[in-house]
Amino acid sequence: MEHDKSKLDCFVEDFVKILEKYGDYIIVSGYVAIALGRSRGTEDIDIIVQPIEKIKYSELHNELIQAGFECLQSHDPNEVHSYLKDYLSVRYGRKGTFIPNIELKFAKDELDYYQLKTKKKLKETGLDFYFSSVEMNIAFKEEYLKSGKDMEDAKHFRIVFAGKLNEDEIEQIKKEIRRVKL
Repeated sequence: MEHDKSKLDCFVEDFVKILEKYGDYIIVSGYVAIALGRSRGTEDIDIIVQPIEKIKYSELHNELIQAGFECLQSHDPNEVHSYLKDYLSVRYGRKGTFIPNIELKFAKDELDYYQLKTKKKLKETGLDFYFSSVEMNIAFKEEYLKSGKDMEDAKHFRIVFAGKLNEDEIEQIKKEIRRVKL
């Protein structure tokens, strides 16, 4: 399944190399399917990060700016941190571009923290990133997100990991999603 790095992979890698200095993160949702070989486009890469203190976040924000990224909501790191603290997502793209972008949000509930605690590097991707587990992605896509694209992503995960998935874990996560999110 390993593949040559795409421009999108390099974009994510450049962002994550900086982000990981400031705390735990996980990549979730559509980009996980793309990294695992599903042929589809995406405009954003969803990343959940453990909450970061304002001063430390300001350092992260400034390092991202120096590396050629910009926040699409604001140039002021305090304002950006305020959005994140209110559990709103913020987007970072390369300076002067909107797509692709990183949609960054702070972990806010027990499911987010569980994903951070159980993060994995998926060797099948050939990428040195932390992802939420395949079981977690399937559960979220089938139980919570449910769009056509999400259901196709879940189907792709089920094909790629046929015989390797923990169905009990998927069902338990779905139960937690119903309890926490629905």
